[in-house]
Amino acid sequence: MSELLKTPLYDEHVAAGGKIVPFAGYELPVQYKQGALKEYTAVRDGEAGIFDITHMGQVRVEGKEALAFLQYVTTNDVSKLVDGQVQYSALLNEQGTFIDDITTYKISDDAYYLCINAANRHKDVVHLQTESESFDVTVTDESDDTTLLALQGAKAQAALQTITDIDLESIAYYKFSRGKIGEAGGIISRTGYTGEDGFEIYIPNSIAVDVWKALLENGAVPIGLAARDMLRTEMGYALYGHEISDAVTPVEAKLMWITKLDKGDFIGKQAVEARKAEGAKQRLIAIKLTERGIPREHYKVFVGGVESGEVTSGMHSPMAGGVALAYVKPEHAVEGDVSIEIRGKQVAAERTSLPFVRSNVRR
Repeated sequence: MSELLKTPLYDEHVAAGGKIVPFAGYELPVQYKQGALKEYTAVRDGEAGIFDITHMGQVRVEGKEALAFLQYVTTNDVSKLVDGQVQYSALLNEQGTFIDDITTYKISDDAYYLCINAANRHKDVVHLQTESESFDVTVTDESDDTTLLALQGAKAQAALQTITDIDLESIAYYKFSRGKIGEAGGIISRTGYTGEDGFEIYIPNSIAVDVWKALLENGAVPIGLAARDMLRTEMGYALYGHEISDAVTPVEAKLMWITKLDKGDFIGKQAVEARKAEGAKQRLIAIKLTERGIPREHYKVFVGGVESGEVTSGMHSPMAGGVALAYVKPEHAVEGDVSIEIRGKQVAAERTSLPFVRSNVRR
């Protein structure tokens, strides 16, 4: 087993009482002294939470055929982006299933920035660099040199504005700007994984500790992996290895909205078209328990008393109770009484819409 990596903020997490666990090849805090529930509450109830997500990967794509390359390797329509805009998208294989879900940042017509998932970083980079050989582009993995922070919650803008010359008020949802952050240059985007207003901050490793400390001094609360997962599950946001994987296509995962079949050829397009025509083999649904219980990953889902699928993400939401995302047979996606097997008992549930709680992103 390879040695676990540490982010530039590892010592800060330990000093703050972070409980360190292995995650995606890194040693990261699952929670701090105050506990995951208080961390969750800080973000949901009007404060600002700061997350170390440096384990995510960052890839720069540059060259005169950068647009053509990204149109071919991603599902969304990159040609729709304007400078300073971010796009949610995916990388598919030829079978039409997920290599990863990503965000694409357009810097200029010949320069883009990709944020990729931690566990998929090396796989993604190899895939992108292999496919780039047919295009006049360069694909550079900048992950080891970059610290990525997420600052989320109602007070995020106030906490961040004092340490950057970027006018945060001018950054709209899924837009970004470049400028000075602390003592160096970086990127700030109005994006996140929590359903709250906030930012993702890309900076060089050399200033990571200084920026982290400055944000804490400005009132931000450190947040671990457990609270982050609670926040994203309440929004119904997909997580690789849970709702999306190399076993499902965008048809099953309800992600056809980022899969533009009319934009021209891209990797996996024919397979997705075929799956769409034949119909999904399973469907992702949102479930809310109507009785007490906590649904967990891999718990069996029953519809009309018949086993139909399993939970991909589940939790007890402080605001919504027992909630889960689950794959079920397509004929059970809309009709039939739903229950989840918890400790040998079928607990009654109902289908619901997403998000499970109100989103407060600034659109």
